[in-house]
Amino acid sequence: MIDITSKIDTLRSAIASAELFVSETNMNAVRNNQVPKGDVFASAKAAGLLAIKNTSHVLPHCHPIPVEFSNFEFNIKNKEIIEIKVEVRTIYKTGCEMEALHGVSVAALTVYDMLKPVDKLIEIRNIKLLNKTGGKSDNKIYYKINVKASVLVISDTVKKGRSKDESGNVIRQRLKSFNVDIKDIEIVQDDIKLIQRKVKSYCKNNFDLVITTGGTGVSPRDCTHEAIKPLIELEIPGIMESARAYGQKRMPYSMLSRGIAGFIGDTLILTFPGSPKAAGEYMDSLFPYVLHLLKVKKGFHHS
Repeated sequence: MIDITSKIDTLRSAIASAELFVSETNMNAVRNNQVPKGDVFASAKAAGLLAIKNTSHVLPHCHPIPVEFSNFEFNIKNKEIIEIKVEVRTIYKTGCEMEALHGVSVAALTVYDMLKPVDKLIEIRNIKLLNKTGGKSDNKIYYKINVKASVLVISDTVKKGRSKDESGNVIRQRLKSFNVDIKDIEIVQDDIKLIQRKVKSYCKNNFDLVITTGGTGVSPRDCTHEAIKPLIELEIPGIMESARAYGQKRMPYSMLSRGIAGFIGDTLILTFPGSPKAAGEYMDSLFPYVLHLLKVKKGFHHS
């Protein structure tokens, strides 16, 4: 299976449909509840629900997901078509479109099975996904805004050339994947005045986004929090709370980070840990969702 451990849980939904073309004899039997095997739609709903819950047992590459809602609709569209619609919802890391498609397929097969003793003139057609929400499909709009960004690496050892910059490169590569325009990447020592001077220059030059990496811990030289905190005009605590909670599920020390986030004027500042792994996790947990803040600042709205 594909690795989805880096994804976050979001509300996801999917709607799938199928059509059965049946004879007039079968349609009359359905309408008059005269099918020998019993209530067609009740049986199809039960079978479809079981199919939804067991999708990962049948399709080998599907992840098992918590199915938190399902709904079945059976519509007689005209003299020869029975339409089935299935909706599935979950709050998870991956979507539920296969559950909806599996559910509607098995529901259609159940109707077929129950009607064939009456008349075998039955066809299942047009099994398809009608709609899905959640995950990447809902966040494409964030890729369309122009974001001028900078990455500021805060590290004594990197600045002095005793180690290579890895976390800054991780952040830069992830930002590129969201079409963010990285105008600058710089390295400074763990020094409050140097950090503040550089961040102020970014704000003065109308950067939309500045991400720092390093200096958020509790060692004697870690001073990013002390440098950025006095500059923040509008703090947004939930950003770093979310990132730390995401990281804590993956390693036990994320709670020790003293990262802070907020706006200085119209510039969003995010302060990430110096570990490349942690920086990557923070990117996974916050992007592209945090770009919504820049949409709001730029006056964009969902249509």
